[in-house]
Amino acid sequence: MNSKRSCLISISVTVLVATGGAGLASASASAQPPSAGPTDARRIQARSEALNALFSEYWQDYLRRNPEQATAFGDKRYNDRWSDLSAAGRNRSLREDRDYIKRVRAIDITGASEQDKLSAKLLLRTLREELESARFKEWEMPINQIHGLHFEIAQLVATSPFDDQQDYDNYVARLRKVPRLFSELADNMRHGITDGRVQPKLIAEQVLAQVNSILAIEPDNSPFVAPIRNFPASIGANAQRLIARDVNEAIARNVIPAYQRLAKFLETEYLPKGRSTQGIWAIPDGDAYYSFCIRRNTTLEMTAEEIHQVGLDAVKRDESAMLAIANKQGYSDLTSFNAAIRANAQLHATSKEQLLDLYRSDLDHIRAGLPELFAPLPRASLIVEATPAYTERQRPPATYEPGTPDGKRPGRVVVNTFNVTDIQLGGVEAIAYHEGIPGHHLQFSIAQETTGIPEFRKHGEYTAYTEGWALYAEQLGKELGFYQDPYSDYGRLQSDVWRSIRLVVDTGFIRNIGPDNRWWTSPTNTPRSMRRTCSGRPTVTSRGPARPSAIRSANSSY
Repeated sequence: MNSKRSCLISISVTVLVATGGAGLASASASAQPPSAGPTDARRIQARSEALNALFSEYWQDYLRRNPEQATAFGDKRYNDRWSDLSAAGRNRSLREDRDYIKRVRAIDITGASEQDKLSAKLLLRTLREELESARFKEWEMPINQIHGLHFEIAQLVATSPFDDQQDYDNYVARLRKVPRLFSELADNMRHGITDGRVQPKLIAEQVLAQVNSILAIEPDNSPFVAPIRNFPASIGANAQRLIARDVNEAIARNVIPAYQRLAKFLETEYLPKGRSTQGIWAIPDGDAYYSFCIRRNTTLEMTAEEIHQVGLDAVKRDESAMLAIANKQGYSDLTSFNAAIRANAQLHATSKEQLLDLYRSDLDHIRAGLPELFAPLPRASLIVEATPAYTERQRPPATYEPGTPDGKRPGRVVVNTFNVTDIQLGGVEAIAYHEGIPGHHLQFSIAQETTGIPEFRKHGEYTAYTEGWALYAEQLGKELGFYQDPYSDYGRLQSDVWRSIRLVVDTGFIRNIGPDNRWWTSPTNTPRSMRRTCSGRPTVTSRGPARPSAIRSANSSY
């Protein structure tokens, strides 16, 4: 492991304590405050109880404000509503955050346990970042081709429960409120147009394509009708008929018209105002916003220039290791080896099911050894499924979707099967370890199932750790003797160099730095050396401009 990655992992371990990771959190939890007399001990206990009551109150408010997240966590209480995206709702949330900061700071934590002190510190960090981010009005650029309500509400079906009549009633209520949700979304984007905070045309075009792809789906294949294809046995035939009627009616009267209005807004109002420049420096306070994104994602006070250099150094390291593999296969350089891989049909997927099965097989192989490496193991199981067709064109090779804390809904590795015969199989093993086990699934599931810490810590995402752990998971596979196929080991390095190049490209044309800024005006004008990768995925994609600071840790990730 090189020094920079060692630095990242050491940083990540600190955050592992914060999120209640295996082993470290329990060790910290055993730490006791200095001895005190009976009266002092009672005061300390009272303050601890007040602090933890405040943590609980904050978490309940968070779930209320973010009903979609509550649904994903398995909390049914808010399944009939969407988040309030209005200015009034946003201002109310900001006022509440300021109040929570005052209330946390008002509690004296002298003598408190290390866990209580850490929880207070983390909550204050989260709240302060929320207030700081308001300066940059992120709500005015709320959707892109990677994240956005335009497809997330369709995907929410996969995380919603459909066990009884109430679950279906909640679902119908949500469908009927989609017009309000999209209206608030468009209003925020209109304010963004006025303020000069708009996505590049490159991104807006892809979002419009996604919306139109959802509209083009035949009604019987719509993701919104999935819950009425299979009813639980507890719901009788007559009730099923009435539920199906209500769902189809809500889709026809509310959901489809809302999507049509959103498509019209994107095409006639938003796209014409889209930026021709890709870099976030082009919006008001763009440089300051980029610096904020670095700090929020990495927890480090690094400059874009420093990260740019990290990327350049990492590219050299990865390409040196890749060349060694190419040489062993009889090739003198990466260009000829990459060309040979692209030309060899045996190194590409032949079907969607074959690709999914390979992911399952790689996960099964490493799963068998987990009990010897980690304890405890999560209750939640893990499944592999394909990315929905209506969004796959713009999605990454694979993503991870957590299960529920009680383990009832499994975690999911969602694999992009678009243009499946172009997908090189050598990259599958590393991605499986990264997104599944021992990567995201292990980390997220253990965090959710940890006891003895406040709920907000179980679900907090500290990107430097979550992505740092997933990178470690890829390397752990190597240390355990996997990647026996040289093309899989090459695929592991391809994934790493792809992320390394993204560090250079992200800081280059998003932040606009480098030895010659004219290179960095658009993805197609990046230096030729940065416009290469051999994994069958483009290096300079629209993912960078979609998410200012694609820097997800000291190295970038999926």
